[in-house]
Amino acid sequence: MPYQHNKKQDRKPTKRTDRPARRTATHGTKRETTRSNAPHMRGAGANTKVHQEQHRVMPPTTHAAHPPYQMRNSKRHLPVWIAFALIALIAVAFAFSSCTSCSSGESNNEGTLAASDKAASEGQTITLSFAGDCTLGTDEGFDRSTSFNAKYNEVGDPAYFFANVASIFADDDATIVNMEGTLTDSTTRADKTFAFKAPREYAEILKAGNVDAASLANNHSRDYGDQSYTDTIEAVEAVGIPTFGYDRIAYLDVKGVKVALVGTYELAEGAGIKDEMVSNINAAKEAGAQIIVVFFHWGTERETVPDSVQMELGHAAIDAGATLVVGSHPHVIQGMENYNGHTIVYSLGNFCFGGNKNPSDKDCMIVQQTFTVRGNDVTIDNTNVIPCSISSVSSRNNYQPTPATGDEKERIEAKIKRSSDAIAEMAAS
Repeated sequence: MPYQHNKKQDRKPTKRTDRPARRTATHGTKRETTRSNAPHMRGAGANTKVHQEQHRVMPPTTHAAHPPYQMRNSKRHLPVWIAFALIALIAVAFAFSSCTSCSSGESNNEGTLAASDKAASEGQTITLSFAGDCTLGTDEGFDRSTSFNAKYNEVGDPAYFFANVASIFADDDATIVNMEGTLTDSTTRADKTFAFKAPREYAEILKAGNVDAASLANNHSRDYGDQSYTDTIEAVEAVGIPTFGYDRIAYLDVKGVKVALVGTYELAEGAGIKDEMVSNINAAKEAGAQIIVVFFHWGTERETVPDSVQMELGHAAIDAGATLVVGSHPHVIQGMENYNGHTIVYSLGNFCFGGNKNPSDKDCMIVQQTFTVRGNDVTIDNTNVIPCSISSVSSRNNYQPTPATGDEKERIEAKIKRSSDAIAEMAAS
């Protein structure tokens, strides 16, 4: 069915103060940190103490006058009937107290179960945000005066680059981007047209921008050799941001929901890429992931409609168990598809993009997907699209992605709809 734009649901900010505590990245051996959020259930028997009140029966303090023989007879039998009376009263009191405690225990237990059932039925709602290519660096052949690195040196503040979107990413529950380029000191440049790199400290840009995870599965992750790939992983994770891609799956604990992030580069392994992707999805399911996101790097540059390979892989990911599919690489926006109740975002476009000082197409978008999770049941709720530009000015790229407004916002929304309609026609044919 064609993509339909929905309004964003209201949410409370949850990210700024607790980001390090709720993120868990696991790679390779897929080791993970788990935290139990199950409520403590209290039974009426073993965990409930019954407190009983002590009852004492006091003998009378005065007696009526009786003939001497009757008084003597009463004194002789007094201990016997008092003992029987005490036993009877204590038995009655104990029975009453036990029944009351039992009733109270059953009531408390029923109340606890009811509260647990209510929490389970309401579920946990989370919102994930996705943005496209973040090239935090430059090619050595670019004009240094207008490059990304020159802008960094000019402003001297890593918070500059995401300043216009940081509040959006602070108000969601997790933000995931494609980190396209290397953060390294390596000088072993790959033999290719463009190779991007920057100092390791540029990872602070992602941290300042409230980014929670970064995919490294793309065609620039090894621009300066295998060492540059390792350096980038270390640099990004040193600031508390998990990375993922290829055979490395990241797991995020988002408000108690286990989210798996799978990064797949379409051109890396040719025909074998589908098998690798399915294997990663299966591994995420075995690890207990409740939501599985596949972030593709795929497609043809500057094409606004996905090709048949993209659609085949996107559908295969959903069929294998992915909850959501997003993509990047074409450097332009491609539309969205609803496939069997799941969203596929074919291209988010560029985002914080140091790969071009003034691209002719600066359109991009942030896509936010909201889920309600009840145990292993996941409801796919609102899909929110925020049209953006990679620059806050139109005359050049100042490397500061900014939400679009007014006519520009409507123009980008219309572009997304045209592409989404074309995708729906392709799927129906």
